Amino acid sequence: MILRPPALETVSVEVPDHALEVYEAALASVCASVGFFRNDATGTWRVEGVRPTGTGEAELAAGLALAEAMTGVAAAPQRTPTEAGGWLARTQATFPEQRVGRRFAIRGTHLPGRQTPGLITLTLDAGVAFGSGEHGSTRGCLRALERIAHRRPRRILDLGTGSGILAIAAAGLLHRRVLATDIEPWSVRVAGENAAANGVARLVDCQLADGWLDPVVSGAAPFDLVLANILARPLAAMARHLAARLAPGGRAVLAGLLDEQARFVLAAHRRHGMALDFTLREGNWTTLVLRAPR
Repeated sequence: MILRPPALETVSVEVPDHALEVYEAALASVCASVGFFRNDATGTWRVEGVRPTGTGEAELAAGLALAEAMTGVAAAPQRTPTEAGGWLARTQATFPEQRVGRRFAIRGTHLPGRQTPGLITLTLDAGVAFGSGEHGSTRGCLRALERIAHRRPRRILDLGTGSGILAIAAAGLLHRRVLATDIEPWSVRVAGENAAANGVARLVDCQLADGWLDPVVSGAAPFDLVLANILARPLAAMARHLAARLAPGGRAVLAGLLDEQARFVLAAHRRHGMALDFTLREGNWTTLVLRAPR
């Protein structure tokens, strides 16, 4: 059970495309849930996160200052008091059951009724799923997983697992063990709870680990399949480590990429011998599926 604070606030900024991922990371440093929404009229993004009122103010200020320095975009944060019940109600209202591809359905725990027969249903608390299940990058990962499932990968890593949705999907679809890692203890705990709630706790191993060099990750390599729904810059920076820890012929599903960032991330991995298998697009988001040489 996730505890909800009695007093919450929403912190939001408006930014252009190139500043989205940096400002998302800034808000994520202090907000348990972060979402972003495109304004089609202006072409900008509203990035918003929910946190206990006033929590981590110094960290937020530092993160926003760093984001401004990195992007050249000064985005003044707006703060809005948010009742815990009201926020959850709004989140639930925008999180109906969603079909993804041919095999998956994403469903909030607040929804009544039975699961849809014949689909792998990923059930998540609406407050945790906010900013993940309905997000184009997550949907792209699930569609990519569906397309490569016939390869029957045995050693699977979900790097930066967050809510655990991709690890749970891989375990449910492939019936294989999945190592799910994150640098945030909160995410590791929530991912474990979600895996148990979805009946795959014995297959999803949720571990606290800081990237590829952490012994938890390096000791389990090489991997036949890596799922990494993170951000463009960290993915590009880790390209060498990914290439070194994929099994021959292994696949990597990389997401969290705006369309214009995909070429940059692909080039970084090609420099280390990776080849493009295929791409998928969901709205403004691109998912890259890469393969290691045999």
